[in-house]
Amino acid sequence: MNSRFSIGLLVLIWLLMLIGIYHLGYFAKRVDFNLLFPVFFGLFICLLLFKFLFKEFSWTWIFIGGIVLRLSLLMAIPFWSEDYVRFLWDGELVRMYFNPYLDLPTHFLQTLGDAQNPYLANLLDLMNSPNYFSVYPPLNQGIFYLAALGADRNPWQGVIVIRILIVMSEIGVFFLLKKLFQAFSIPSNRLIFYWLNPLVILELTGNLHFEGFVLLSLLLAVYLLWRSRLASAGFFWGIAVGIKLLPLMLVPAFLAFTKTRKSNGFWIASFVAILISFAWLLIGDSWVNFLQSLKLYQGKFEFNASIYYLLREVGFWIKGYNTIATLSKILSGITLISILYFSWKRRPESIPELVDLWVLIYLIYLVLQPVVHPWYIIPAFGLSLMTTGRTFLVWTFAAILSYQAYGNSNFEESAVLLILEYGLLSTVIFSDYFLRKRNSILQL
Repeated sequence: MNSRFSIGLLVLIWLLMLIGIYHLGYFAKRVDFNLLFPVFFGLFICLLLFKFLFKEFSWTWIFIGGIVLRLSLLMAIPFWSEDYVRFLWDGELVRMYFNPYLDLPTHFLQTLGDAQNPYLANLLDLMNSPNYFSVYPPLNQGIFYLAALGADRNPWQGVIVIRILIVMSEIGVFFLLKKLFQAFSIPSNRLIFYWLNPLVILELTGNLHFEGFVLLSLLLAVYLLWRSRLASAGFFWGIAVGIKLLPLMLVPAFLAFTKTRKSNGFWIASFVAILISFAWLLIGDSWVNFLQSLKLYQGKFEFNASIYYLLREVGFWIKGYNTIATLSKILSGITLISILYFSWKRRPESIPELVDLWVLIYLIYLVLQPVVHPWYIIPAFGLSLMTTGRTFLVWTFAAILSYQAYGNSNFEESAVLLILEYGLLSTVIFSDYFLRKRNSILQL
């Protein structure tokens, strides 16, 4: 392919991505699925073109291109998620020296009085969880506090502060993945799948979700394991737990990996990081309220599920009502047993095998959950680029189908699109874990 033509085509594809990202970030609301999906589909095609049409390119320009795509969203107020409102609320409470775990937003404002703080009154009007205690761990509250300082009671400024911090974490992910790919002889162009991925850009930089911080911490743990700095690796895994709790399910994998199982430094540093991360919850009834909110989210909500929805229909047939309270507990038990089983059977002997086990653990968890928002898959997707699997890459495309539900007044999900999403995903899972001998579950 002619060099000038290649460069021109590359620039054209990137410009199309910039226009698409900008459009989705500033103009396409999540209720406009008929407009949202075609643009996202086009962005994913552009991603694939970047990966497969260009074999040799400058990483400097790819890095700059990804940064510009992210910074194009700098001034956007998130359209696809209202979670940022709770971030700013919690951060403002911390800035005012109040504990965000001790009062419901509605009760707090009634006590304080609307006239005393019109900024909080405005946030309460926008909030999607005014009757729940904060479900975000204390490390998140530190980020929210920084946003509140930068916001100076202006939501738009607070959003910009959080977005800048997220972009900084994304830069860290870029360079860590690049370094790890070199260390383990993984084709470096796989990094394009993450760096220019529209779901990653829109859900992290656009919608301000913190899964990028989780991925950054896990990749730091992997990098430090590779450098045999086990205590530091344990500390950053503990930080990942402190950000989102979910990485705690990787404990069986660490116990199955000889290098970490026998390292006292790894476990001590992990414990210290987790203790520091959650110490705030020891104040008053903070931990009670925090766990209460977690329990409500686990046993009350359902969205974009797969196996859970199938079993829920069986529950309707047998019981005549939604059995989510019982079913969520059963599936949690199955998740735990499955994680223990595969950790024991696989017993990773190298870091790539350990990461591959992490990806499988995330997959088991997500396919058994009653709630699977698109951004939940991002940490596993980033880790999966260090393996031969394609499941999470395909999921970063298929997950956008879940946004169809927001176009209905009652958030009713389309059975056809659910079947399409998980049918596509099941096909790739079968290919990754049953057809490929290297990753085959059947060999276990």
